[in-house]
Amino acid sequence: MKQGKRPTRAQKKLIVQSGLNPNNWLIEKNLIHDHRLHLIHRETGRQRVVAV
Repeated sequence: MKQGKRPTRAQKKLIVQSGLNPNNWLIEKNLIHDHRLHLIHRETGRQRVVAV
C-alpha cells in the first residue's frame, strides 16, 4: 500500500462534498483526468474512491 499525502485545500473541499471528514483521509492518488480521488483512511487503512 502506498503512503498517503495530506489533502490540499481544494481536495479537502471535494472530500467534504462527498460526506467525509477530511481530517481522517489521506490522498493516495489524484487522478484529475479521470475525475477521481483515491483516499486512504488514516486509522483503519480503508480505501475509497471519490468521484470529483
